Amino acid sequence: MSEQGRQPISGLPLFAGAGNSAQPAGEGRLPARGGRVRGQFRLGDAERAPLADLPVGVVSAEDVAVSGVALPLAEGESVDWSLVAAFRAQASEQLTRVLGEDRTHVSAELQREQGRAIVLELLDTAAMTLIDQGKKAWSPALQQRLAQAVFDALFRLGRLQPLVEDDRVENIIIDGCDRVWLGLTDGSTVPGPAVADSDQELIDFLSFLASRSEANARSFSEAHPSLHLRLDGGYRLAATAWVVPRPAVVIRRHRLMRETLDDLVARQSLSPTAASFLKAAVRAKLSIIVAGVQGVGKTTMMRALAAEIPRDEVLGTFETEYELHLHELHNQDVVFAWEARPGSGEVMADGRGAGEYTTLEQLNDSFRFILSRQLVGEVRGPEAWPMLKAMESGPGSMCTTHAADAEGAIGKLVTCAMEAGPHVTSELAIRKLAQVVDLVVYLRTETITDERGATQKVRWVSEIVHVTPGESEKGYALTHVFHAPAGSYVAVPRVMPEPLRDLSRSGFDVGEFFAQADRGRA
Repeated sequence: MSEQGRQPISGLPLFAGAGNSAQPAGEGRLPARGGRVRGQFRLGDAERAPLADLPVGVVSAEDVAVSGVALPLAEGESVDWSLVAAFRAQASEQLTRVLGEDRTHVSAELQREQGRAIVLELLDTAAMTLIDQGKKAWSPALQQRLAQAVFDALFRLGRLQPLVEDDRVENIIIDGCDRVWLGLTDGSTVPGPAVADSDQELIDFLSFLASRSEANARSFSEAHPSLHLRLDGGYRLAATAWVVPRPAVVIRRHRLMRETLDDLVARQSLSPTAASFLKAAVRAKLSIIVAGVQGVGKTTMMRALAAEIPRDEVLGTFETEYELHLHELHNQDVVFAWEARPGSGEVMADGRGAGEYTTLEQLNDSFRFILSRQLVGEVRGPEAWPMLKAMESGPGSMCTTHAADAEGAIGKLVTCAMEAGPHVTSELAIRKLAQVVDLVVYLRTETITDERGATQKVRWVSEIVHVTPGESEKGYALTHVFHAPAGSYVAVPRVMPEPLRDLSRSGFDVGEFFAQADRGRA
């Protein structure tokens, strides 16, 4: 056996600078473990090799599963993902034993330090066992890749990690462990690598992901066949199993966390005049609905609008899973961020799961928090009614919702408000909505293919509609302030209702609006 074959894993480039002693116990430190524990090595912290030069869809799992500068694998070598899963399970069990009841009081950073030490010890022991048994030793490159793969499975997203870190990837669509599609930022969709060796392995990993959150752990089982998670880095995961032929997963990656209206102008999503109008509308505390189909950029638009809110206003955000992340962007001095919580398996007398906390309850609780504005990440149920009441008591609030067009957003919110109970009739919901909602901003998306076959995804504001109470049978009236003509990707000025002309006091050039509208009609 060569000396290189006997090289312990701590000597590999990925572990450069590794210590050889246990992490000392004490203030801010984890308790020392017995046996060979090495702390402070760099597993998982190394800068990932960029994937820009790797063709999506033809990259093997071994090529993308390791961060840092990957050593080349020897011929015939590959990462055994069943072995990775087994090491992850062992490492998770050991980490739980080490942390014990103190886990909730230990920072994520220190948990990862201890996890790195556990992974190192497990693989170092396994590598030496192979040699002692006279079996073929792992090469340094394979040891390196196994170590990173186990760490990623324990603390990150396992075989999904390199995909969410690829800046080209916007959506990951999984229909079974080996049917993976990647939605790219240019609007194209390409095949991706398998994310597990079996559907059961994928389900097991999703269950592990759901359970490992200390702040908001969730169940994923036959009794709870759907899963919704926020992931580190602003990703959102939705999954379901047992009620579909194969486990289905969609991961959406929010790339634009600090986007402003000016940035959207630069991306040609709206005109400078429309951006100026929306800035003034936010400053004037108009209540705004952002609508569109899935994946059109509603959350990005909401963040861009929120960036115009004065810093000293107290905001509240209400979401099923954090996506706005306004409490982390630090644009405002105070942001109270509510996140829903699913109930446990125990069913209470009222039919709800124990510990369940809904968006409806978030909004009701928020009325004692002296909020200047309330921002609801997505309205899709009875929370529409307290949201409308919030807009009534605190102008300038916002929400997003799914709809086929701007007027469809009105109908959607009315239907959702009626879910609050029989006391909310259609007439009441329409009357309240027409009184408190000022604007609907509607976004569209389209993938364009040029003559060379290159694709580009275009997102744009197609309608900005003013809402007022109406005398007609509908109970409301809509005025298109901006509207994109058929075949156009720019919403142009149309009609400026009298109540909106006062936006000139908030910095909007009403005269220029009329001039552009006149030129459009000429």
